Amino acid sequence: MAGRKAGTRREPVFGVSAGPASDIRVSREDRPAPGSAGGGKSGDKSGNSTRREPAASSRPRRSNRKGRSKGRLRRFLSRSIYWGAVASLWVVIAGIAAVFWVGFHLPPIQSLEIPPRPPSVQIVGADGTALATRGEMGGVAVPLRELPPHLPLAFIAIEDRRFNYHFGFDPIGLARAAAANLANLGVAQGGSTLTQQLAKNLFLNQERTYNRKIQELVLALWLEHRYTKPQILELYLNRVYFGAGAYGVEAAAQRYFDKSARQVTLAEAAMLAGLVKSPSRLAPHRNRAAAERRAEVVLAAMVDTGAITQAQAKTALTAPAKAVRNVTGGSINYVADWIMDVINDVVGHVDQDLVVETTIEPVLQAAAERALVGELAQRGEKFRVGQGAMVAMTPEGAVVAMIGGRNYSDSQFNRAVSAKRQPGSAFKPFVYLTALERGLAPDSVREDKPISLKGWKPGNYTREYFGPVTLTQALAMSLNTVAVRLTLEVGATAVARTAYRMGIASRLDPNPSLALGTSEVSVIELVSAYAPFANGGMAIAPHAVMRVTGANGKVLYQRKPQHLGRIVDGRYVAMMNAMMRETLLSGTARKADLGAWAAAGKTGTSQDFRDAWFVAYTSHLVTGVWLGNDDSSPMRRATGSGLPVDIWRNFMKAAHQGIPVAGLPGLNGGAPVTASMHANALPGRAEDMVDQPPGLIPPERSATAMPVRAAPPARGGGTSNLDNWLVDRLFGRQ
Repeated sequence: MAGRKAGTRREPVFGVSAGPASDIRVSREDRPAPGSAGGGKSGDKSGNSTRREPAASSRPRRSNRKGRSKGRLRRFLSRSIYWGAVASLWVVIAGIAAVFWVGFHLPPIQSLEIPPRPPSVQIVGADGTALATRGEMGGVAVPLRELPPHLPLAFIAIEDRRFNYHFGFDPIGLARAAAANLANLGVAQGGSTLTQQLAKNLFLNQERTYNRKIQELVLALWLEHRYTKPQILELYLNRVYFGAGAYGVEAAAQRYFDKSARQVTLAEAAMLAGLVKSPSRLAPHRNRAAAERRAEVVLAAMVDTGAITQAQAKTALTAPAKAVRNVTGGSINYVADWIMDVINDVVGHVDQDLVVETTIEPVLQAAAERALVGELAQRGEKFRVGQGAMVAMTPEGAVVAMIGGRNYSDSQFNRAVSAKRQPGSAFKPFVYLTALERGLAPDSVREDKPISLKGWKPGNYTREYFGPVTLTQALAMSLNTVAVRLTLEVGATAVARTAYRMGIASRLDPNPSLALGTSEVSVIELVSAYAPFANGGMAIAPHAVMRVTGANGKVLYQRKPQHLGRIVDGRYVAMMNAMMRETLLSGTARKADLGAWAAAGKTGTSQDFRDAWFVAYTSHLVTGVWLGNDDSSPMRRATGSGLPVDIWRNFMKAAHQGIPVAGLPGLNGGAPVTASMHANALPGRAEDMVDQPPGLIPPERSATAMPVRAAPPARGGGTSNLDNWLVDRLFGRQ
């Protein structure tokens, strides 16, 4: 206790003389309100005591907080407006800079000139008939004053209603298009003016970039400055693309309606104006319903703009425009595309209008199309055949007809030129020709029996074998084992060389399966390679272009007679013609017989019925037919002796109407070809056993042969012709 009394603890003293503690004061606001804890009971009952003042003094503090909030909002708005103005200014500056940058990278304005109309390439047949037009084609420019008024008005109504009022760029039209696109959540309208479209067509490509769009705008402003509205409209109408290779209203009117643009009706004008939006999708010859619906939209727009009355629109709707069927919409397009692929090699870069005179005969082209397309329409589904191709040429190589597919509108891929397919047994003539040139003869005998090459067992279609048969019999019957044995005798490399010499250009794998047509070739190659059999053994080059003339009729190219030399001795040509003649008389292609006309050829069917071929010839024409599916899926037992033979026969009968009958080289009533015609006709000479099998050849790479359901021939040598029993039983199978 004593220590505690003597301690240094001091209690706070509140008062004036309290020293440092005198700074601590209790303000009136800090005092408790009446009735609160520690507040006592003093004060009047009316509540006017000074102890209520703290509540009164708190109201101004809330007002200060509201004031501060309003101040912050005002500062935020002012700053937003300020920085928004700054950002807008920079956007404007950036836009101006972009325009100047694009303008700087454009050619100098003074050097800009309206480019000449794109050149056109007119392709005509052997009889002078116009077949197709290719290139960036433009019809003859038609002055605006010569067009019916409703034609330009249709384009203005649907493409650029404010054409007569804007200066190349239409902000109102652009805003309207943007609103429509936003409302439709997609691209419903375009904002380009006719002048911008013209600038794009004249000077720019179709690339969709901001840079190109700015260039388009700059060029449109220049066009508006340089030309009058009527001049711009006239240029536009004569340059715009209408699909199907037609540039300009004149070309489009001729293409779709077979008349001049000067003569189009209101309904036709509406259809033409509607095409510009999507030329391919709205082409009337491909999608008539869509083209008519679009034309209705154009007519409605013309009514809205006052270009026509409601009555005129109603009249046009009751008689909509109808596109005419044009020859360029059919199979001739495959020919035209092929010619355009080689035209640069003939005359170089196309910078002027050209007329290309070809060897194509329109009558034969139409006959080939009817034969192929008609047969597939009737029986293609039954045999699960999706596509076909056909080439017909003279023995000298002049192509007179070409079908590259079933329907050009559906597929522009030219299967006659670009597709490579396995020829199957149609390749065997090169095996037999090699054998003849190595010393064998048509009546030389070889054994038809099973053969095995390191696990590969090529067999005949029905696995039936006939023992000793002549080469003529083996080729007519399309016996696989004999073809493979001959290839082993003469060498696969020798067979490949023979095929190359005859006209095959594709890569050939020199192995025993080559005899069965496992290396892929094109239709035009195979037909070309058969041509020397028809012309007596001379080399040919397939061709279709005879003459090319340019502006003012100047001849730029004239095909001269080509003498490429003999590639097959006449003796072997005669032998091969005699052997392949039997294929049509008594073998797999007996249905192809043309009566008085001597014809020869070979059928072919690849593994699992993926390809069906027939290539055959007279002294007048060499024609090949291929059927199959683009994805190489199997057909339903379609063989070369079936549909291809029927198509070939139907075409060749039409092609030989009125043509004087002529025989094949070596088959003009002369003596039969026998082994005595060749001094070295010794079968199986050791020196001819050149190549041995390189190894295992997968069975799936082999081709099939025809099913033969006949008794084997009597043993003891061959004959120059098939026996009667074989003639009666051997037909229509590959």
